[in-house]
Amino acid sequence: MAVSLVQVATTLPMFLITLPAGALTDIIDARKLLIGVQLAIVVVAVVFATVVSIHEATPTALLTANFLLGASGALMSPAWLAITPMLVSREELDGATAANSVGYNLSRAVGPALGGVAIATLGIAAPFWIFGIFGVGVIAALLWWRPRRKCSKGLPAERFTSAIRTGLRYAANNRHLRATLIRALAFFPFASAYWALLPLVARHQMNNGPEVYGALLGAIGAGAIGGSFALTWLKAQIGPDRLGALGALGTALALGLFAVAREPIVALCASAIAGASWTVALATLYVSAQVALPDWVRGRGLAVFLTVYFGAMTAGSAAWGEIAGFEGLSTALLIAAVGAIVAVPLTWRWKLQTAAGLDLTPAMHWRAPVFAVKVENDQGPILVTVEYRIEAKERTAFLEAIDEIGQERKRDGAFAWGVFEDAAVTGRYVETFLIESWLELRHLRERVTNADRMLEEQIRRLLISPPQVTFLVAATERRNRHRQRSWGRRAPEQLPAPEPTPQPASATQAAA
Repeated sequence: MAVSLVQVATTLPMFLITLPAGALTDIIDARKLLIGVQLAIVVVAVVFATVVSIHEATPTALLTANFLLGASGALMSPAWLAITPMLVSREELDGATAANSVGYNLSRAVGPALGGVAIATLGIAAPFWIFGIFGVGVIAALLWWRPRRKCSKGLPAERFTSAIRTGLRYAANNRHLRATLIRALAFFPFASAYWALLPLVARHQMNNGPEVYGALLGAIGAGAIGGSFALTWLKAQIGPDRLGALGALGTALALGLFAVAREPIVALCASAIAGASWTVALATLYVSAQVALPDWVRGRGLAVFLTVYFGAMTAGSAAWGEIAGFEGLSTALLIAAVGAIVAVPLTWRWKLQTAAGLDLTPAMHWRAPVFAVKVENDQGPILVTVEYRIEAKERTAFLEAIDEIGQERKRDGAFAWGVFEDAAVTGRYVETFLIESWLELRHLRERVTNADRMLEEQIRRLLISPPQVTFLVAATERRNRHRQRSWGRRAPEQLPAPEPTPQPASATQAAA
């Protein structure tokens, strides 16, 4: 039980902390977050190394250290992923992701061996001291690195709980990221089977011990290296969708070989195929998530991706362990192989990396609303209405385009979105949606991308007159009193429509 709790203490924080960590990554500077958390890791490593050195280590101390290190890893994961586009260009994301996967797999293979050598030659506390020393090296690298400065928005940072809700809402309404998550759910649960059952393949199917298991991990690392070298060429030849499918089918082949492996050579071949397929699939899915996210929500979006990844791998590992216990090891591996194959056609309509050609930089073309009274940042909700006039023949095209606009509004922070048609006046439509607060509306204005602007221009071409925009602030007695005190301090100004135009758009504004 104590040994099994080591893994629980490591992975549990991934479920509890990854999503809040993504919100922190977007709210504060990712580099400073990484430095702070890495410093905490060094402190934990040094304290535990000291405890081990003075022979006071207990299972409780080990589990506590593991939990703290797991929590630190969960805090850092979204930030590490979020800074990747600052280190390499978009065209190099595939290679960078593959290189990261190779490093991870090599560490899984080589790390335990190096740890064993260190324990045998330097003592049981040596690996923990070495870990702490190399942690200082990571801090030094982060201090040396200077990312390009982001343009200051001049707005207060998002509130923590609101930032988490916004991130979840964004993930739910971003169809490019949603497609990536669906494809991830079709791959990771089945791929988790060989990660969970590989020690049993070495021990029970081939009657071997740690030596063969280490060799299998090494073969996975070698396959990952091969897959990383072939990744760019394969993507250019078959595209990201087929590349993701190839990774899933290669994983299914490896699972089948593991199921029938009775000799080390067969298992080693399966491991090499599994490593290459894992790198190809993981890099394709990860890049698909990266290119679907603008900078302002990158940490939260990637945290959602990581939560799906960790959840699928953990739940899948537990499920395959149960199946292997009841039905046998080979049966569990074969079922996983069949599942990986069947999942490919079932999820084929959700395409990968469809946002690669979109310009997700902020458009900043919405002019800021100007109210006749002072509106506090926390006042809300804000009701926004936009009135459109179109020719009757443009009805179908308009409704299709406005539905896309609705997805963007909800993705960027709006809720209770709807569009209504005037039954008495032909061609008159009113779009309505709610925003949590005045501050959230100001943030939404800066979240609109150049890709969104192109869609707005498409709708403008269908209109016979400029849209009219109205902003209504939820009325309360406290705000009414505040309005009476502040009325007349600022003169009312006309509010232009969100779409850019050479002349002021015909628009109205109201604040209650």
